[in-house]
Amino acid sequence: MKHLILVGACYLDTILTVPHFPAEDSKLRATALHVRRGGNCPNSLEVLAQLVLSGAGGPQIKLHLVSCLPDAGAAATRKILSSFGGGDGNDVSGNGGGADIVDCSHCLYRAGHEAPASSYIIRSGATGSRTIVNFSDLPEVTADEFEGIADVFAAAAAAAEQHGDDGGWWHFEGRIPETTLRCIRYLRRVTPGCTISVEVEKPNREGLVELAAEADVVFYSRSWAEPRAHNCGSLSQGRSGVIQEGGAGALALPGGEYIHHAAAPSGDGIAVVDTIGAGDTFIAAMLYGLHADAWSLEARLEFGVTLATKKVQREGFAGLVP
Repeated sequence: MKHLILVGACYLDTILTVPHFPAEDSKLRATALHVRRGGNCPNSLEVLAQLVLSGAGGPQIKLHLVSCLPDAGAAATRKILSSFGGGDGNDVSGNGGGADIVDCSHCLYRAGHEAPASSYIIRSGATGSRTIVNFSDLPEVTADEFEGIADVFAAAAAAAEQHGDDGGWWHFEGRIPETTLRCIRYLRRVTPGCTISVEVEKPNREGLVELAAEADVVFYSRSWAEPRAHNCGSLSQGRSGVIQEGGAGALALPGGEYIHHAAAPSGDGIAVVDTIGAGDTFIAAMLYGLHADAWSLEARLEFGVTLATKKVQREGFAGLVP
C-alpha cells in the first residue's frame, strides 16, 4: 500500500454568487449561497478519495491529511471530517465515511477554538471572477509539531522496509515557506526514500524558489510560471515541473523535455459553472497518475486536464468520479 500525505490548511468556504461584483458601500442580493469545506490540500484529497474508491485504472493509495483544525469537539470539526469520501462537505452527522478513506488522525486539533479557518468568496456572474477574503485565528502547524508526525511515518516505514515501503509521497501547499522548508529538510533526514512535491502558487510570496529547489515534483501556477520563464523546461531546476494553464496542462521533465496538453476548445460544449478547486482537482489527478507506474507521462497529463475540465462544469466536487 502506497501512502500519500498532504500537508496544508483546511477551510470552510462561504461562496456567494452575485450578478456582478458589488461597489464599495453598496447593497447587493446574492443569487446563490454554498458553504463547503475548502483548502487546497483538502480539496485535492476529496478528489483523490473518489479516485481511490473508484479504482480509476490506477493504484491503491492510503490518503492522509496533516492540517490544523478547531477543537476536536467543535461542530466545525465534525463538518470538516464528514466532508471527505465523495460528499459535498455539507454532512455534519460525522457519517460521511471520511475516516475510512482519508486518515485525519495526524491533524492537530486546537483546544478551545470553535471556529475554523474561513474563506469568504464572492463569485461574479458577469465576469466569472472570484474575490476571496480569508480569516483564521487557528495556530499554524509548527516545524516541531510536524517533526513529531514525520517520526511516526518514519518509524512505520522502517518497520515495513522489508515490504518495500519507501516512506511515502508528501505533498505540501506552499503557504509558509520558512516552516515548510524546515519540514521538508527534516523528512529528507528521517525518510530519505520518500518523494516530496510542493505547490508553488503565489507569485509574490518569498521563499517559494527555495521550496521548489528541495522538491522532487513542483506544481506551478500559471501566474508564477509566466513571469519567470520563456518555457516550462527552465522552471524544473532538474526536477519535474507541472504547470496548470487555465484549463491546459504542461509537464517539464528534468532532462528538458516538455509535454503539453491543450484545454478543451470552448466550442466543445464546455459550460463553466464553478472554477473554485479546479487547480486542486488537477493536482489530485496528477498525484494519482504519478502513482500509476503503468501510465505514460502523456496519459497522466491528459488525465489531469480532463478531470479538471470536468470539475469546472459542476458545483463542488460531488460525483466528480463515477
